[in-house]
Amino acid sequence: MAQTEKKGGLLRKSSASKKPLKEKVVLMYDEIFTTEDPSKCNPRFWEELFLMKVNLEYLEGKLEALDGEELMKIKDNINCLFQHCIQALGEEHPIRVVNALQTLCALIRGVHQKNKSTSGFDIINMLVGFDKAELCMKNLMESLDSLLCAEGSESLKSLCLKLLLCLVTVTDNISQNTILEYVMINSIFEAILQILSSPLSRREHGYDAVVLLALLVNYRKYESVNPYIVKLSIVDDEATLNGMGLVITQALSEYNRQYKDKEEEHQSGFFSALTNMVGSMFIADADEKISVQTNEAILLALYEAVHLNRNFITVLAQSHPEMGLMTTPTSPIPTTPVTPLGTTPPSSDVISSAELPLDADVQTSNLLITFLKYSSIVMQDTKDEHRLHSGKLCLIILTCIAEDQYANAFLHDDNMNFRVNLHRMPMRHRKKAADKNLPCRPLVCAVLDLMVEFIVTHMMKEFPMDLYVRCIQIVHKLLCYQKKCRVRLHYTWRELWSALINLLKFLMSNETVLLAKHNIFTLALMVVNLFNMFITYGDTFLPTPSSYDELYYEIIRMHQNFDNLYSMVLRLSTNAGQWKEPASKVTHALVNIRAIINHFNPKIESYAAVNHISQLSEDQVLEVVRSNYDTLTLKLQDGLDQYERYSEQHKEAAFFKELVRSISINVRKNLAFNTLSQELLLKEFSTIS
Repeated sequence: MAQTEKKGGLLRKSSASKKPLKEKVVLMYDEIFTTEDPSKCNPRFWEELFLMKVNLEYLEGKLEALDGEELMKIKDNINCLFQHCIQALGEEHPIRVVNALQTLCALIRGVHQKNKSTSGFDIINMLVGFDKAELCMKNLMESLDSLLCAEGSESLKSLCLKLLLCLVTVTDNISQNTILEYVMINSIFEAILQILSSPLSRREHGYDAVVLLALLVNYRKYESVNPYIVKLSIVDDEATLNGMGLVITQALSEYNRQYKDKEEEHQSGFFSALTNMVGSMFIADADEKISVQTNEAILLALYEAVHLNRNFITVLAQSHPEMGLMTTPTSPIPTTPVTPLGTTPPSSDVISSAELPLDADVQTSNLLITFLKYSSIVMQDTKDEHRLHSGKLCLIILTCIAEDQYANAFLHDDNMNFRVNLHRMPMRHRKKAADKNLPCRPLVCAVLDLMVEFIVTHMMKEFPMDLYVRCIQIVHKLLCYQKKCRVRLHYTWRELWSALINLLKFLMSNETVLLAKHNIFTLALMVVNLFNMFITYGDTFLPTPSSYDELYYEIIRMHQNFDNLYSMVLRLSTNAGQWKEPASKVTHALVNIRAIINHFNPKIESYAAVNHISQLSEDQVLEVVRSNYDTLTLKLQDGLDQYERYSEQHKEAAFFKELVRSISINVRKNLAFNTLSQELLLKEFSTIS
């Protein structure tokens, strides 16, 4: 019997006869692409079409091959196909529904490809016609909503979400996608929430649902009232919020796991041996080799949840077993080619911890810990644009958390101690910390560790000024909470002070290069004011009186850096240049630091002379400090514990617009043919009742 091969909609018999035969569905598509009504000769044309297996590639290719004029000639048939697809969504037979959903995907993408330069209005007209647009889109959204909320097939729900993602990302700038006006009017918000609140649906579709919601929230968010923003901000159902948190945790955990696997693989390889042999000269290259594609879409979803919904803050601290350490009794993962994270959702058999009991022997984790670990990875290398955007978004999320009263309460809670293993950038002058030595501490310690790590590791020629400013602001906001609530945090404050002083030293050493691009005095002022915060209010939040003494010791020990900073800002503030005003602000802010240095240095020199000691030990310096506090005079500085609250619309609109554009392109690119494959669907609906 002759074998049959299939390619691009053609059937070819491998016999003597070489004439290709077209699939029936392809012949039917060809009829649609004529100016005649295909149902004239065959009244059952549309009914038969949706029983045929869709050939996505052929249909999209056919649409893309037409020029604008040719497409306008068959507009009536395209409109007719679109309307019949919507009608088929209401059919009882699932195969018709599957084929209608897939056809809609091909139509939307094909027409968009042809109309990239035209407005969204033209695309609506081409797909459905202006006169019928409102009713057709209402019917489409209602059908999708019903399918998503029904008890039926999970495969159908998956296809509905893929269609919606296709619809949302059809333009790079989603705010220019006029089709979304109908998605705003005919909301599917409740359907998305239902998916997130159900363990089964969440495992199957949670990732797509969360990404879809994040994109819908960003449609014209600054220009009009977006119902998805309004609704997301008032969700208070615990199961739904926890479900959303679990989806985000899974995706971030998967990223962390992939990175850790690549890191271990890399360290055990030949390259590691070579690196050890010749020192750390290859560290930068090695680090690049273990980069994993970032996942801005899921990070955007986390940001919107934290920023818009106060109730979501509780989800950040919701304890569950650490993902990646637990195994689940699910079927093994099929061996498929590995794709970078951020392009596809994590595998559905990653644990859904809501259904798992906590094990006393397993490290407990939560969304915030997973997020901090993720942040510590993506913030290592900010030279790459995606990582820079990811790093910035991580810091924006931490800014929102640091401003929230409830978040601060659990961050500083002594009864909520965790061991957080942050990733540290390989550096020549320090050893890699052993995971086992990590203490259990309140979560705020991990946030401060992350900030210190960033400060220490990014003093480079391509100086990420914006990220440094955000980093210092986060530390300041945490200190404001500690001062206000008199929280005495047992933290290694010296590491922070040392990092801040080294940052000032770096700014001074690279003054000329940095001033050509940045106003370094804004950052210098923020750093100096952090020290002023410790000097003025440290006795209310530092853990012990000796911690306050150590602060003075560090300022005195590193006095040369503060003296040099004062000389620099004095020089620039007395010149009539562009830096006069910002430099003079730093000059005024240094008043108490200079008072401390000028008060204690003579006392220390005198003590050394009287006792005939050439170099004093730390304990001896501290003794001088403690016995001379009473004669020290400091000025009271106002506003040290005040800060400007985060505002997205006024300061971050351009960043989010660009970020959402990048996510939209990425999501659209990865809604590939294989993700819309019918094989599984047809197996599920192999019989039509």
